[in-house]
This record gives sequence, structure tokens and C-alpha cells, in this order.
Amino acid sequence: MIKPFGSDKLNPLYVADDAKRKALIKEAEGLPSVVISSAAAGNAVMLGSGYFNPLKGYMNVADAVSVAEKMQTTSGLFWPTPVLNVLKDASAIKGAKRIALRDPNVEGNPVLAIQEVEAIEEISADKMKLMTEKVFRTTDMKHPGVNAFNSVGNIAVSGPIQVLGYSYFEKEFPETFRTATQLRDVIAKRGWKEVVAFQTRNPMHLAHEELVKMAMKEYNADGAVIHMLLGKLKAGDIPADVRDASIRKMVELYFEPNSVEIAGYGFDMLYAGPREAVLHAIFRQNMGATVLIVGRDHAGVGDYYGGFDAQTIFDDVPKGAMDIKIFRGDHTVWCKKCDKVVMMRDCPHGKDDYIMLSGTKVRDMLAAGEDLPREFSRPEVARILMAYYKSEAGKA
Repeated sequence: MIKPFGSDKLNPLYVADDAKRKALIKEAEGLPSVVISSAAAGNAVMLGSGYFNPLKGYMNVADAVSVAEKMQTTSGLFWPTPVLNVLKDASAIKGAKRIALRDPNVEGNPVLAIQEVEAIEEISADKMKLMTEKVFRTTDMKHPGVNAFNSVGNIAVSGPIQVLGYSYFEKEFPETFRTATQLRDVIAKRGWKEVVAFQTRNPMHLAHEELVKMAMKEYNADGAVIHMLLGKLKAGDIPADVRDASIRKMVELYFEPNSVEIAGYGFDMLYAGPREAVLHAIFRQNMGATVLIVGRDHAGVGDYYGGFDAQTIFDDVPKGAMDIKIFRGDHTVWCKKCDKVVMMRDCPHGKDDYIMLSGTKVRDMLAAGEDLPREFSRPEVARILMAYYKSEAGKA
């Protein structure tokens, strides 16, 4: 199986030993504590799950700035995005060596992790701006990722963590949430060697389905992991439970039996386009995938990134930094002459033969209660999505 990123062995930061975990939970009751941001909680879940291997905790300001500027930490580890615990007010933990991190996304704010405090640093306005520009390629506060990154404060608390839970993800998505360790176990049990990973924060329409099948064919893959984001999204995105139901129906009806694993991970979307695509590649390698599909405008939002910027950034990844391969998806269209979804680069026909597949158009049609044509979506998937949009319209 493919090695984890940055180490020979996966080192998830979740405390799996029951006795040790219970002792730490008891210790946390007497520690200074702070309710962290949703972004920091997502980072803790990803560290606990093994997806952010080989990181041991939250970065200090020097590492975060170095990662933003050069995609590497001060020690030289290749990494594409800052992994921070940023607060607005650190007075409750001043002088503390160990602190309890409380979950902002679960009622009662239970302890999510214990952190050893190596430094508490104020991030200057200039450094916040630099990180924002480098990671998101814009400082526009209308960009949801920029807004989230710049709204949680400017006091960075760095140091290693011990993770005591997976926030709300295990409870709310018991059939879908999986750690990197669990997915490695699944892949090993199935005997898969070549494994394609498909990232999604949206329902999968016909073009997405075909993209997975194209990548599996090109790499002669044994299986695919459809890996959906379960954390916070921007307004207007379809909730995880609806996406989950529609994807499961598509896989059940249109993929070979036992060829696809459906799973999800606990993280808030960054909408950081190219930088987030590289992050996706790292944690897919950690979960055991050998190929990541990077399509048009991967992890993008609005028109902040070029359609294929999330692919060309991999040209800048240092040789040998990652073992995972990248399948670069082209524009997908329905070709009337081929009578199927094709990538434009692979099709001999011209634009007059194409029906463009627009996610925005699909959402508009669903919101209007219109049936989706076969060129856009499987009918069984469309029915699930239409039921959701109908229920939302009823609440308005």
C-alpha cells in the first residue's frame, strides 16, 4: 500500500486507548480551557483522523507564514496551507502549559483535544494579509474562505495536541465518517492496490460519475473512494445528508458491485482552490489512495481561480514530495454524437455537438422544480435532490 505522506507509518493524533483517553478527559476538567473556532476544530479532527499526518499539532506563526509563502514549514516539510488554532482572546489560557480545547460545534462545548502550549503569538495585520493573499489568491472578504480565515481572531496558539473525539461527525454521519486509518484498513481488506479518490462537496451528477469511471479505467484501478466533505460549507450548498443519499443511490445503481467505498471526512471547506487541491492530495495519500481526481475549478468558488489552476499548481510541487498521482480532468460535456459524457480533449467532435454541463444550471432547474435531462443527472439521483429542494421551498 502507498506510504502515508511524510512518514513511514500513519500517526493519527486521536488517543485510541480507552484508559488513556478517559484519564485525559478527567485531566481536562482541571485545565484552563477555551472554545476554539470551527476551523480549528476541523483541524483537530483531521489531525486526530490521521489525514494531516505527519503534523503533530497547530503551527506557530513562523511555520504558518512559511507555508503560505513557500508551501513548506520552517523545517522544510512540504505543506500547502496553514494549520492554525487562532483565537480572538487568549486571556483565559495566559501562562498555561496545557489547555483544553472545547468544541464550538457541539452543544455544551465538550473537550475536543488537549494542547501543549508552545507559544501564544499575535499575528500582525501584515502577516494575516500575506497569508490570505498567498493561500486564497485574494483578500476579498466576499470570498467565503477569506472571510472565515480573517474572522476568527489574530492570536495563534501553537503546539502538539492529543485528540479526544471527532466532534459531531461520528454521531451525525455514522455510516459515512471514516478516519484515514479506517480507510486504509478498508482498502487493505478489499485487496485494492490502485485506488482512485474523488473529492466532493456537492451531489454527484452524471459528469462526476463518468469522471470517476474514466480515472479508474486510465489507471486500471481496483476501486474508488468517493470522499465527501462533511463540515461547514457556504450558504446555498447542499447539506451532507442529502449529498450522501444521492451518492449512495448513484453508486448502488451505476457502479460495479464492491468497486466503490463511500466515505466522508470532518473538515470545513476552505474554498482555497489550488492550495486546497494540494491539501486534498496529501490527505488522500494518507488514507491510502494512489490517484486523486482534480477536475475543473477544484475546490474553487466564484471566479477567483482559473478553471485549471488547481491542476497546474501540481507542476510546482517538489519532485518526490508526494507519491499520489493526479488525474487531471478536462471540461466534461454531453456529446450528442457520442451520446454520452466526454472530456472535450478526448472527443473528436465540435462545440455544436456539445451540451455544457453546468452545476449552476442544475441547481436553478432543481430550485424551479424542473426535471433534469438525462444529460445532467441520473433520474434516481435527481429525484432525491428535487425532494430536498421542494422541502426547502416549503420552508420559505
